[in-house]
Amino acid sequence: MYGDAATIRRILSELGDTWAVVGLSSNRSRAAYGVAEVLRRFGKRVVPVHPMAETVHGEPGYASLAEIPFEVDVVDVFVNSGLAGPVADEAVAKGAKAVWFQLGVLDEAAYERTRAAGLEMVMDRCPAIEIPRLRLPS
Repeated sequence: MYGDAATIRRILSELGDTWAVVGLSSNRSRAAYGVAEVLRRFGKRVVPVHPMAETVHGEPGYASLAEIPFEVDVVDVFVNSGLAGPVADEAVAKGAKAVWFQLGVLDEAAYERTRAAGLEMVMDRCPAIEIPRLRLPS
């Protein structure tokens, strides 16, 4: 319902390879860390966005989307649902092409706002699960 197969394919294979992962830190036990590894394996540049602005997987981190000094194609959101809407709004302001809310991250109003702004959006899905299904080269 919040990301049909065509939208998922477009985000993962056509909209660009620079992904800002909001909530990504150097904590290897967090889901964001493993998902970032999968995205990198499939050729994505993964930019960590976390208040600590840590370097993760060799990529310097930023405290917010606004601080990233280059274009971002997709914003992958690993924060709780109560914080996800403002992140989606920041992604729109940043000029991203798509927003991806991870499994369990739900905000229907943010979904509607983001789509109305012209961005692709997926909600309550995981790119690390979806990307291998596309049979893209890794």
